[in-house]
Amino acid sequence: MTCKLWPQINKEEYKGVWVYLEHDGARLKDVALELLGKARDLAAKRGNAQVGGVLVAGSDEMAQEAIYHGADKVVVVVNPELKVYTPYEYANAVAKVVAKYRPEIFLIGATKRGRELAAFIANTLTTGITADCTALEIDPKTGDLMQIRPTFGGTQMATIKTPHRRPQMASVRPGVFPKPPRDVNRKGEIVHEAVELNARRTTFLGAEKRIEHDIADLPPVESSDVVVAGGRGLGSAEGFKWLVELAKLLNGTVAASLMAVRAGWAPHTRQVGQTGKTIRPKLYIAVGISGAVQHMMGIQESKHIIAINSDPNAPIVQNSDYAIVGDYKQIIPLLIEEIKRAKAPQ
Repeated sequence: MTCKLWPQINKEEYKGVWVYLEHDGARLKDVALELLGKARDLAAKRGNAQVGGVLVAGSDEMAQEAIYHGADKVVVVVNPELKVYTPYEYANAVAKVVAKYRPEIFLIGATKRGRELAAFIANTLTTGITADCTALEIDPKTGDLMQIRPTFGGTQMATIKTPHRRPQMASVRPGVFPKPPRDVNRKGEIVHEAVELNARRTTFLGAEKRIEHDIADLPPVESSDVVVAGGRGLGSAEGFKWLVELAKLLNGTVAASLMAVRAGWAPHTRQVGQTGKTIRPKLYIAVGISGAVQHMMGIQESKHIIAINSDPNAPIVQNSDYAIVGDYKQIIPLLIEEIKRAKAPQ
């Protein structure tokens, strides 16, 4: 049943698959590129529809990078008031661009910023949003977007559709889809769109960088080939010092399980699993992690998994490529010394 408070729409007026192009001020976030790759796949199934991108306060170089990774058109939003990120103003700008170009599907990365913007944008456009999707497909019968995500608890997968509204919006966690190859021969269109904002609701006063501990200096978990993760089995935050040292030796980064984050041993930005980030490293080392199904959902695309655990019956041990059963306080120092010895000049 369609809500009478929402205006009726002509779905035929909505074409294409568009992506919100999140960036850090210098370069596009990996999740934006990953979504462009998926957008191309969805667009092909919709009859080679246009793939577009919305870039707020970004550069033409970023827009060109999006084209190299699959975009046909990139709209660069121009407004001096958008130099500093504020959620209401950014969402207002994105919603105006989406309302003008009318994509059939609009995708956004489920980052901290993306999650914040998605609800604003969906509400402004009077459409729905399915959060934290792990798969996206096109219904061959209706042409609707099939938005697939785990149910709460992670025991089942739910398929959600938006049959009466457009655009169909979904957010996707970083690392769920592979990043498409960069093709410098791809051609596309860059459009500069001057957007007037509604009355400002947010005033920016200043910024302050907060450092939790050494983990904050390591690369993001979703973009690292080697990830060393710690769980409740570490016993305390002190155990993460060993993991940081091991990760640095392997040119990798450190992640954490839900229980380790809840204990306050690592920041939420490092959490992997159903309620954290989905990653696909070449090597994943799980230290003191039981390996519940919710955690495994976030690491199942890892090429190799090594488990270090005192419990030989832990699920992570049964689902790893290699397992070391024992006390991590004895195993990790030995690993560190062996790696240092191997890397030392002969």
